[in-house]
Amino acid sequence: MQKLPEAFVERMKEMLGGEFEDYEASFEKPSYTGLRVNNRKLSTEQFEQISPFPLSRVPWTKNGFYYDGKDQPAKHPYYYAGLYYIQEPSAMTPAAILPVEPGDKVLDLCAAPGGKSTELAAKLNGTGVLVSNDISASRTKALLKNLELFGSDRCVVLNEVPDHLSQTFFEYFDKILIDAPCSGEGMFRKDAAIRKAWEKQGPDFYAKIQRSILDAAVQLLKPGGMMLYSTCTFSSVENEDSIIYALAKYPELSLVPVPKDYGFADGRVDLVSEEIPISEERKKTIANTARLWPFRIQGEGHFVALLKKEGECQRGSFEKKGIHPDFVKLPKEILDFLSHTGCSFEGYRPELHGERLFLIPEEIPDLKGLRVVRSGLFAGYDLKNRFEPSQAFAMTLDSSHWDNCLSLAASDPKVVKYLKGETLDLSEELKPGWVLVLVDGYPLGWGKYAKGRLKNKYLAGWRMM
Repeated sequence: MQKLPEAFVERMKEMLGGEFEDYEASFEKPSYTGLRVNNRKLSTEQFEQISPFPLSRVPWTKNGFYYDGKDQPAKHPYYYAGLYYIQEPSAMTPAAILPVEPGDKVLDLCAAPGGKSTELAAKLNGTGVLVSNDISASRTKALLKNLELFGSDRCVVLNEVPDHLSQTFFEYFDKILIDAPCSGEGMFRKDAAIRKAWEKQGPDFYAKIQRSILDAAVQLLKPGGMMLYSTCTFSSVENEDSIIYALAKYPELSLVPVPKDYGFADGRVDLVSEEIPISEERKKTIANTARLWPFRIQGEGHFVALLKKEGECQRGSFEKKGIHPDFVKLPKEILDFLSHTGCSFEGYRPELHGERLFLIPEEIPDLKGLRVVRSGLFAGYDLKNRFEPSQAFAMTLDSSHWDNCLSLAASDPKVVKYLKGETLDLSEELKPGWVLVLVDGYPLGWGKYAKGRLKNKYLAGWRMM
């Protein structure tokens, strides 16, 4: 077995007993590589039909797949079209279990780099609101890019500490996902650097952070709402004890059983600390949580708990509200451009901040006082009587939403040229002006066509290297 911290090994031997040898043996096996299909853009079955590499299903999520580590899906044009997200298979579990429904207001509280947020947005399917927050300003850049790549438009990206959110979002959310910062013991097999970090900051350090996050989340969750807590660690201090802490402090919370198919194991009642005062009846419900052991499943280590807040969930009305009156106040060049999209923009209000146009879901409250990275969809720039659409806008469209499209096959060499930012010489007949470039019908970005040449407008920071 690879070199592991001695204190960790001793604790794992005590925790696993006779199964410790199976855990040891898992280090001799390769880690699993996975991707999750963006069901906002296509069904799982549709992706299976067009997948350029062999796949096998991840059993605990309807749109997850294993792929051979020798393949490079992050270099395929379908990745640039936002058709899938590269994600470790166990990490797909939290967003799969949280029962998000169209129209929900959803919070991903520790969201970067966006793997779970992209799935939550896909489950909302163009309805409701997703607020994706992360305390790290640098990591929110990757979070925003991944949401834009997936074509997510009804989103807010924030850079806040969780307890700063309650003034704006008190009991606002129907569903909350907490993929809590943790000591990462479940990833020791995959990443040796995590083992070194564990020796500097172990479970007790992270448990304090996790409990403060749970405190904040309870204030943000509606009565009747549900909250998913997860870690990628084995420590009972960070797993069972953090949940017992929440159950003891908030009697309105209860545990919803997590399905135990696919080799998932019950949470360990015997590992709960005696230092947290709680009734035996409440304590026993910790078995409703789930542990994912790497020697029982094809994935890394994880812990998942689903909590419900007592009360009736008052869901808002998400009926169409008509076109917001502020659209008619927009400059003519913007209105002319938007008229070509075939989109109604019902349920959005337009906001023009200097040169930049944003389309904001009307359900989003006033965010004054919060560090906002992005609110709604950044649609583009209004520049001296012309409108230049954004990369993010392109990713929300398809061939039915634009009247001047260039759809290339994934095997066409022009696709890679486009993704590298090159100008394209075309034989196709296109109208002069803005062109939506697609791969096999899925959007990649914009170009501007004139006299047989397509000037490349693919976002420089997204280009294929």
